[in-house]
Amino acid sequence: MSKTLEGIRIVDMTTFLAAPTVARVLGEWGADVIKVEPPKGDAERTQGAVFNMHYSDDENLGFDISNLNKRFVTLNLKKEDGLKAFDDLLAGANVFLTNIRTQSLKRLGIDYDSLKKKFPKLIFAQVLGYGENGPQKDAAGFDATAYMSRGGVLGTTLEAGQSPMNPANGYGDFQVSMCLAAGICGALLKQQRTGEGDKITVSLHHAALFMQNVAMVSAQYGNTYPKSRLNVANPFNDCFKTSDDRWFVMCVPVFNRDYNKVMTLIGRKDLVDDQRYNNIDHINAEKLNTEFIKILDEAFKKQPLQHWVDVFKENDLPLEACYVPTEIYKDDEAWDNDELRKLKYPSGNERMIPTNPVRFASQGKPELKISRAQGSDTKAVLSELGYSDEKIAKLVDEGAAAEVRHIGDPV
Repeated sequence: MSKTLEGIRIVDMTTFLAAPTVARVLGEWGADVIKVEPPKGDAERTQGAVFNMHYSDDENLGFDISNLNKRFVTLNLKKEDGLKAFDDLLAGANVFLTNIRTQSLKRLGIDYDSLKKKFPKLIFAQVLGYGENGPQKDAAGFDATAYMSRGGVLGTTLEAGQSPMNPANGYGDFQVSMCLAAGICGALLKQQRTGEGDKITVSLHHAALFMQNVAMVSAQYGNTYPKSRLNVANPFNDCFKTSDDRWFVMCVPVFNRDYNKVMTLIGRKDLVDDQRYNNIDHINAEKLNTEFIKILDEAFKKQPLQHWVDVFKENDLPLEACYVPTEIYKDDEAWDNDELRKLKYPSGNERMIPTNPVRFASQGKPELKISRAQGSDTKAVLSELGYSDEKIAKLVDEGAAAEVRHIGDPV
């Protein structure tokens, strides 16, 4: 099968999660992704410790999350010949992808304005913390700070009166990744049509606001956040706990239509057609939300989780258990749709990793290639640029480039 982005070259100078994952996704779609690392390497190679995972050259899922399907080159852009090699690489590329802060890019002469003069066809794509304007434009931005905190996610989504949720690392990063991947694809169409490049930015902060469209818009009408599950506008769109101490989410948005059906299923036929509760506008007008939700709480606590999952699915009413990762590992839904993939590592272990959610019928299941040691492809990529073995050896001797460096090796 043909690969959707076959023939597209991405030069990736990224760190951590949001930006490198953009290139991982484009690589799954068939792009040739060349990751350029400085001599000390991408710090994400050792982030397994932060994620509570093993990391080594022969098994490094903390790195692979964002760096599958790439080739790895080491160049020292602080050396004249290293910067020249980087320019030669950009000359044949469609996209330069980075999350390096603009001030640092300017010092190296690889910011957008500088590169546009040299390579007018090049697409410049950048993940930012807070955007290009305002007092935070040069500040470091991370998922936890720019997206989750200042972006309002933690303050909006917590249960009122409780501590903020403790999401998995990178929850916002990966949403930003898909936003920028979409932007790059749009720019590639323009590049193909006009021969012109473009500058694309996605900030963590902006993406967080967009993902919370309903909250951001409704708050101006007095819709107060954070909310309590005991006072939601539609009690049929809420979380409930079962007799075996598990949580599930019910999402039955057409309250009035399905009221009698739900009352029957939960064993409260005595409330069928009850005018206190069978109209959602009346519930909200009379502020009966908490009262009615407590009725639902009492009913749902009488049976275990699986009972409610089965009963609601049999009656075509959406209800799902609140899964944890170890349960998803066993979920046929994930495996039947290739949402999870097992990879064989040089360590001898078989490990699971999620695939990206966008699928092309013409491409089929994307190929996943695990990452390799830093600098594994330096010689091969420079050779493709026309560098002789002697010239590559000279770059390495002078510290302008480097070949394989293993995790734990001195710089």
